[in-house]
Amino acid sequence: MNFTRIGAISGALGVALGAFAAHVLRHNLAADMMEVWDLGARYQMIHAPAILLVGLGAGSARPALQRAAGWLFTIGTVLFSGSLYTLAVTGVDAWGAVTPLGGASFIAGWVVLAIAAAR
Repeated sequence: MNFTRIGAISGALGVALGAFAAHVLRHNLAADMMEVWDLGARYQMIHAPAILLVGLGAGSARPALQRAAGWLFTIGTVLFSGSLYTLAVTGVDAWGAVTPLGGASFIAGWVVLAIAAAR
């Protein structure tokens, strides 16, 4: 998979979803749900460059581990940010149970990327 493309798309979506919230949702969501949405967008924007870093190679001597980190960041974005976006617009608290799985994926991605970068 092309993680440069995934990272770029994730970054573009993060900006678009942030703008959507600022211009549309702020009139329709309670303040606490706007904070939930914003947290999802923030973590998406933090991890889009991480996915790009993986896609650009980052000089890893262990490409399989680097790919694993890219997938962990991608899965983390879908689970963490996606669950927060869904929670914010639906108000269904059960989506909050998915969020820690995404967070664990992010953490694992950073650990695997550090191992991949070790020589």
